[in-house]
Amino acid sequence: MDLALNNKFALVTGSHRGTGQIIAQTLMQEGAEVLVHGMTREQAESSVQELGGGIAVWGDIVTRDGAQELLHQCQAFDISILINNFGAADGGTWQTQDEAAWLLAYQKNVLSAQRLIAAMLPNLRALPWARIINLGTVGSTAPNARMPGYYAAKGAMANLTIGLAKEVAGSNIRVNLVSPGMILTPEVEASYMRMAAQKDWGSTWEEVEAHVAKDIPIKRISRREEVAALVAFLCSPLADAIHGQNIRIDGGQLGIVS
Repeated sequence: MDLALNNKFALVTGSHRGTGQIIAQTLMQEGAEVLVHGMTREQAESSVQELGGGIAVWGDIVTRDGAQELLHQCQAFDISILINNFGAADGGTWQTQDEAAWLLAYQKNVLSAQRLIAAMLPNLRALPWARIINLGTVGSTAPNARMPGYYAAKGAMANLTIGLAKEVAGSNIRVNLVSPGMILTPEVEASYMRMAAQKDWGSTWEEVEAHVAKDIPIKRISRREEVAALVAFLCSPLADAIHGQNIRIDGGQLGIVS
């Protein structure tokens, strides 16, 4: 399937590692010109080298000055796709996370995106075609007890996305939120393999995943490549009728609608 992304410029925040890097890679494979973002220049340039392509841009978007640094670099490109992938979860509980931790969670997971959206929106409105994709989590609507600041911030991101979709209704811009459940990463696999050794779940990931995913209808954890493929499709003109949606990619864990 041709997603018709040739020569489209896309900014993917936090694409120096993890799921963001896979999103960047997927968009490049579809012909897009991708601005690969790192919090530092070294992170961005290292990711571009690892990907074998892309345009390195950087700035600590947790701060206003860092966001401005990134936006200044972006002015040289006709960006029509903004993917707010960057976000971060800090450990903690209601008893251990103080006010500063909650404020930092909001900076990382809401204002890091809001600053870029607010600055880029006028240019995106002026284009004949544009996309804004935000990355959330199923925890925005089904949070755990732990990491309350993170889940509250991701809930705000979900709310922000729907409000933004209403703001740009009738325009050329499509806005959506992608909310993954658990994603298989090297860190997640390593953590569960350590747990498996204590619980006698087996010695291979295939054996262990059966226990980890026992409550997931598809009986496995979502892969980063699957999240990236969904994001790429939502970026495409083929998804022009999809707008203002919070799309879960969790293997049906939060329930299958009949």
